[in-house]
Amino acid sequence: MSEPKTKPTDVSVEQFIAGVEPEWKRDEAKVIDAMFRRVTREEPQMWGPSIIGYGVYNTTYASGRDVTWMRGGFSPRKAKHSLYLMGGYCDEETGKRRDAQLKRLGKHSKGKSCLYINKLADVDLDVLEEMIGEDWETMARIYPE
Repeated sequence: MSEPKTKPTDVSVEQFIAGVEPEWKRDEAKVIDAMFRRVTREEPQMWGPSIIGYGVYNTTYASGRDVTWMRGGFSPRKAKHSLYLMGGYCDEETGKRRDAQLKRLGKHSKGKSCLYINKLADVDLDVLEEMIGEDWETMARIYPE
C-alpha cells in the first residue's frame, strides 16, 4: 500500500504560523491555535507543509488500510481557514448536534470533515470553541489512546 501524503513533520508550528500571509490571516491562525491548545491541552504538530494538528488516532479503513491521523486541526489556507473536525464525521450523534451548532456559528461552508471559514469575524468564536471541544471529546471516546 502507498504511504500517506500528509504525515507529521518536525517543522515548528510557531515558525509556520509566523510565515502565514497576510498578517491578518497570521493573527487569526494564532487565535485558532490558542483555541485548539486550550480545548485539547495538546502541543500541536505540523502535518505536511500546511496543516497544524493536535493529537493522533489510528484507524483502519474498510479497504484494510491502516491510517494514523490527527484528532483535530486546522490550516490557515490562502482563501479560507480549513478546520479538520473529524468527530462530527465519525459519530452520527455528534454529527446531528453539529448541524445545530453550524446554524449558530455564522458564515461558513463545509465538507465531510472540514469546516471552512473566510475570516473569524464571520463566526461566533464561542460556538467554534464549543464545536472543537465536543469534537475532541467524541474522538477521545471513539479512539481512546
